[in-house]
Amino acid sequence: MHLQWRPVALFGGSIYSHTPGQSPKNQQWHHRYMRAIVHLAVCMSKLYLSFLTVITFLLCIKIFKTYVLIVNTHVVDHHQQQHHHISSSSSSPSHFQGDYVNNGFLMVSSNGGLNQMRAGICDMVAIARFLNVTLIVPELDKTSFWNDRSQFEDIFDVDHFIASLSDEVRILKVLPQKQRRRIEMASLYSMPPASWSNMTFYYNRVLPQIKKYEVLHFTKTDTRLANNGIPVEVQKMRCKANYEALRFTPPIEELGKKIVRILRERGPFLVLHLRYEMDMLAFSGCTEGCDDKEIEELTNMRYAYPWWKEKVINSTQKRKSGKCPLTPEETALALRALDIDPSIQVYIAAGDIYGGERRMASLRLAFPHIVKKETLLEASDLEPFRNHSNQMAALDYIVSLESDIFAPTYGGNMARVVEGHRRYLGFRTTIRLDRMLLVNLIDQYKKGRLSWDEFSQAVKTGHADRMGSPTQRLEIPGKPKEEEYFYNNPQECLPPISTKPKRL
Repeated sequence: MHLQWRPVALFGGSIYSHTPGQSPKNQQWHHRYMRAIVHLAVCMSKLYLSFLTVITFLLCIKIFKTYVLIVNTHVVDHHQQQHHHISSSSSSPSHFQGDYVNNGFLMVSSNGGLNQMRAGICDMVAIARFLNVTLIVPELDKTSFWNDRSQFEDIFDVDHFIASLSDEVRILKVLPQKQRRRIEMASLYSMPPASWSNMTFYYNRVLPQIKKYEVLHFTKTDTRLANNGIPVEVQKMRCKANYEALRFTPPIEELGKKIVRILRERGPFLVLHLRYEMDMLAFSGCTEGCDDKEIEELTNMRYAYPWWKEKVINSTQKRKSGKCPLTPEETALALRALDIDPSIQVYIAAGDIYGGERRMASLRLAFPHIVKKETLLEASDLEPFRNHSNQMAALDYIVSLESDIFAPTYGGNMARVVEGHRRYLGFRTTIRLDRMLLVNLIDQYKKGRLSWDEFSQAVKTGHADRMGSPTQRLEIPGKPKEEEYFYNNPQECLPPISTKPKRL
């Protein structure tokens, strides 16, 4: 499919747009037919062709044109029926015939950390594509907890991003001067799109605003598109943006590959996304294993950030329900129970672990070969990326993709996006640790109610189908926050599974 702002040569002329309600192919045949008449009139005057000869020739063209229109209409109708089937819950018009009229410009401000922004950007690409709007290269979050001033082009290869999607959606680095002047003279209309929306919301609520104001600004991009109930074409567009268009800058890619190369030379490695940094614990209110001073410090931090809405948190109850990240001690027990080779390299993909070496002692005892990018590289290698947490996270992302095993201890954005990416690359081993099951088993083991063999067997049984193998994405109608996220398991972009979707 090629966007219709590109000229299409017809008898020496060009077409830049099409008549509303008429497909581009029908329009092309109409233009060819009309141009043929003009050329024949010229030929008739110069060659003195008989009137009967010309009429006969024109009738032949008319018959052929009618046949082509019938065939084309049949194909379009069939395609529309297919689209109606996959989006029967949506009353949105079909935008999948390849026709293009630029309906306006979409500016977006991504929010959150690297992987939350990454998923949101992919959603915005899909929305822009099917609303037929021009997407301006997204602005990255510079004001949240991470306080990273990196621009889009500091993390992602912006030229590759634009070029790889050029046959699907128009993307510009900056707003054109005409539109810039317009919003400078008036104002920029901004709105946060509703969370977990289907395409009907964007067709019925957002598109009219874009057409009205010409330029629309989204103030948030996180989880603004539903996981399920979305046309397959939209889902595949999300995948194309994520797995083909979003590529890190050459410096990040090169250093990430260097880390992988160093690890590979030493043997197999497991990437442990040990989400046990201070901000995670303060935000979640999870304090298992922390002393009184640490609990007070974490609580004070939580109250210091007004946009962290939940303040009073029962850590014990939250942990038992599986909503806390596993502690380093719990993680060590879980990996040992799964018979992970103790000699394997364990690469820690995380920031500073809260509690330092005191909390890492059990994990280091179980798996002595613990490494981080800071221990594998020279300080000079990392110097360009220091004070840029998102660029440092990008390095961990590359290593996580290439690891023999990926094991996140919490279901955050990095865990979700990396797991889905590893599925896309061939269902690479990803251990989805069942936190609710594990804390229950660990507590029983510590109380002496389970022997080590019983504990280990229960852990293995509970994780038999949680190793990254093909599964249907879990749907929970009406509860999008609790169901499996699209980027966890982008099944529309993976080899089909014969079983029916899982629903609760």
